[in-house]
Amino acid sequence: MTRKRRDRDAERRELAAAIRRLLAGTPLRSTSGKLTSSELITESGLRRDVVYADHKDLVDDFRARVKAQHATPASIARVADDNRALKDENASLKAQLAAERETTKTLAKIIGELSLELHQARDELSTLQQIPHIGAHSSAQRARVRQDSP
Repeated sequence: MTRKRRDRDAERRELAAAIRRLLAGTPLRSTSGKLTSSELITESGLRRDVVYADHKDLVDDFRARVKAQHATPASIARVADDNRALKDENASLKAQLAAERETTKTLAKIIGELSLELHQARDELSTLQQIPHIGAHSSAQRARVRQDSP
């Protein structure tokens, strides 16, 4: 069983490509896109011991370029800014929704009270209409009175 010989030039090319992708903000393997040595190793797909043992110069170069670039690629910074703005907008919308829900609760209580008052007023009106008024006869009652009188 023979071990496959490592191609150090291919490893260097892979590590250099990973550096370019991270600095450009277009990682393929890295989930966060942060400009750290750990993310560089993840992005390159190489083992940590291989990177630090044989390609330490590329890692140091990457760290220096990151420091010069202020540690966050522009595309990742834009995404972070957009995310922050969306979170702020979401919080504002949540506050508006909470206020609208409170208004809805208040209006529902008012509607309930007004419905009860309307029902009571209708009951009182129907009770008043059933009370006979003195001197006020219906036309049918007057006609009967006329027929009964000689």
